[in-house]
Amino acid sequence: MTDQPRRRRSGGRAANTARRTTAAIGQSPWRVPVNTDAPTEPLDEAGVAAIHDGAMRILEEIGIEFLNEEALGLFREAGCKVDGTNVKMGRDWVMEMLGHAPAEFTLTPRNPDRTLTVGGKHILFGNVSSPPNYFDLEIGKKVPGTREQCANLLKLSQYFNCIHFCGGYPVEPVDIHASVRHLDVLFDKLTLTDKVVHAYSLGPERVDDVLEMVRIAGGLSEEEFRATPRMYTNINSTSPLKHDIPMIDGCLRCARRGQAIIVTPFTLAGAMAPVTMAGAVTLSVAEALSAIALFQYVAPGIPCVIGTFTSNVDMKSGAPAFGTPEYMRATQMTGQMARHYGLPMRASGVCAANVPDGQAMWETSNSLWSAVQSGTNIVYHAAGWLEGGLIACPEKFVMDCEVLQMIQRYFEPEVVGTGPDEIALEAIREVGAQGHYFGIDHTQERYETAFYQPFVSDWRNFEAWEAAGAIWTAERAHSTFKRILDEFEAPPMDMAIREELGAFVARRKAEGGAPTDF
Repeated sequence: MTDQPRRRRSGGRAANTARRTTAAIGQSPWRVPVNTDAPTEPLDEAGVAAIHDGAMRILEEIGIEFLNEEALGLFREAGCKVDGTNVKMGRDWVMEMLGHAPAEFTLTPRNPDRTLTVGGKHILFGNVSSPPNYFDLEIGKKVPGTREQCANLLKLSQYFNCIHFCGGYPVEPVDIHASVRHLDVLFDKLTLTDKVVHAYSLGPERVDDVLEMVRIAGGLSEEEFRATPRMYTNINSTSPLKHDIPMIDGCLRCARRGQAIIVTPFTLAGAMAPVTMAGAVTLSVAEALSAIALFQYVAPGIPCVIGTFTSNVDMKSGAPAFGTPEYMRATQMTGQMARHYGLPMRASGVCAANVPDGQAMWETSNSLWSAVQSGTNIVYHAAGWLEGGLIACPEKFVMDCEVLQMIQRYFEPEVVGTGPDEIALEAIREVGAQGHYFGIDHTQERYETAFYQPFVSDWRNFEAWEAAGAIWTAERAHSTFKRILDEFEAPPMDMAIREELGAFVARRKAEGGAPTDF
């Protein structure tokens, strides 16, 4: 039995891009972009070799602290040197393990039309994930996140075709008790979206619950679920040189059920890493490879992604800074190292700004373009991030999606086509030196699709903009956000699957959910 058809409001479902052009916004169709540009490579061959050797020497001579007892046992079994929680591993073993990791893989959500290819030249964008606070122009101040705000940001994540996956909670709904928060948010995520989702590795109960909910939502048997990656987890090392208990546990659980893993050290140069970008990148690479090697030992061939979150701090205050020149270079350098190891790479779209203003956009744009330049495959926090990850903002989400659509347009083949129609010699001959191109057939046949059309940017002159109300960008984004919520419809889900998902949530709540510390 399936859901009964509902009266369709303007716009239909987010996947219906033909209707979307006459709805809240005119947006680009769903696609998995391919980055056709050559990567920016600030390191020469000797530089890559130096960072690799430095990372291997960290692993061999200094070691990484693993607080997870199961991981320590696995390292002993593999022949690594384990002294208490310190693990030293030889470079030959590490490189052998990395050789099992695929350079490219797929992630298949409950809607197979949203299947993603991770690796190669593909670049994927995800929503903001994990801020504890929320800001929008209507509230006008930073407030703790709620389930309603989280759901509204999930609706944006589903609506926008330039958002390819739903990472962590787009804002932490602190009005839900931590023991059952993951159950409610994943239910919302799996019913309000049909895109690839993520599990937080924050204890065995949370990971196992999400694995099971994703399996149920896809209508999959256990064998089908394990056969190909359906979801992923992302972990951070505890820099410097440490991996904690629950994150490693969660990755091991995902690996044993065939699901993908992203390892992203959070290395702030000058604080948790050396002040030099080469030193910070070297430390980050060593931390990531130590965990990826472990997961390949446990499940050879399991999809793994090396992440980078290397930036710098404000040396006046110690606060994290993002979208800086150093951040951009560190991302590009890590991209070179990811290609050296044959691993897909994750980066982020980030800023330190507190409100959706000019600083927010130039810092985020810098970080997004550094992802493009570095050959990044998965871009976390690509829309909606403020205050160094402490605030989620719907206006910023909408504004960022404008940038993401521009990046996608930048890669479309027709932008750089060089066939006879693109070279347009006959049109040039027709216009000559005295006319203009507005009215000729060559222009008229193409004018509707020739150039990118924005949905937030206002290209009118000052007088026309002023006559239309003098509305600033963030205000226009707020109106767009409201229109999207008004017309949003969740993607279809089989009623029996929805009921099974709801029953699972109810049962796990009755059992107490996940234990919490007080």
